[in-house]
Amino acid sequence: MPLIRDYIAEHERATNLGGDAVRAIDRGELAEASELLRLMGAELRSHWQGEENGLFAVMGRDPLVAEHIGPLVREHRELEDLLVAVDLADPADQERIRTAVSELHEHIAKEEDGLFPASLIALGGAEWDASMLAWQEAHPGQSMIGQ
Repeated sequence: MPLIRDYIAEHERATNLGGDAVRAIDRGELAEASELLRLMGAELRSHWQGEENGLFAVMGRDPLVAEHIGPLVREHRELEDLLVAVDLADPADQERIRTAVSELHEHIAKEEDGLFPASLIALGGAEWDASMLAWQEAHPGQSMIGQ
């Protein structure tokens, strides 16, 4: 499914940027780390918008699935709040970033190992169309991989 493939690619880009930011923090290159976190945030904001307005919205119509989507959205908001407010000159915030990047891997596993496979079984054509439209609206001027 092209949409799932693109979400996974976005996950990979975000985690790569996060890992690079942590390594830059470890080297004391805080300006580089800050730029990497800015890029990670930009990647995630469009990703979250597409997910939440598309796949999460249609999957969330099922009350059992909605129970799993709510916590995922909260995790999106928590990471967003951190990325907006982080002060990399503060060692405590540096540690918060390390933790957040580690937790992002766990968050992604919930989506890629749970929600995404469930969507392949649960959704029909109109729901995929709505999900793909939400991705496109979140990524203006961009095309999905291979299109």
